[in-house]
Amino acid sequence: MTKTLIIYYSFEGSTKLMAETIKKELDAKSGDKTDILELKAIDQPKSKGFSKYFWGGRMAMMKKTPELEKFDLWVTDYDFLIIGTPVWAWTFTPPLRTFFNNYKFSGKKIALFICHDGGPGKTFEKMEAELHENEIIAKQDFEKTAKNKEKNVEIAKKWAKSLK
Repeated sequence: MTKTLIIYYSFEGSTKLMAETIKKELDAKSGDKTDILELKAIDQPKSKGFSKYFWGGRMAMMKKTPELEKFDLWVTDYDFLIIGTPVWAWTFTPPLRTFFNNYKFSGKKIALFICHDGGPGKTFEKMEAELHENEIIAKQDFEKTAKNKEKNVEIAKKWAKSLK
């Protein structure tokens, strides 16, 4: 039995929708329970207005590591990790950077997914560099997630089925 953990950060909900869709599909397919961990930054702006772009872009470009809310799951307890993030300034989000810096692990099988309405930039490459001591077994790029929710939900279901 493989223990699976989905780790993600979502600012406005698109990445959360993909993570929850993947979890539901994995649970239905395998009969195992997949755990899910939403990373949350302690001090982040509300998702409305210009401040979200200023905060997010500045934090991503300057490689900031915001403090995260506490959680009680241990990455080392899992065999398979699925990690998801929106794309900010052509890279993964600052809360994910905090996670990578604070929780070191190796020898895990990992699948990555990204959500964006622009371009992916070098997000996968940058995530892979952070996770170099692990085996990346799959990647999924969800494009135009805010505009094409139904299409991306179907893609997430098919991708989840291919993971186990």
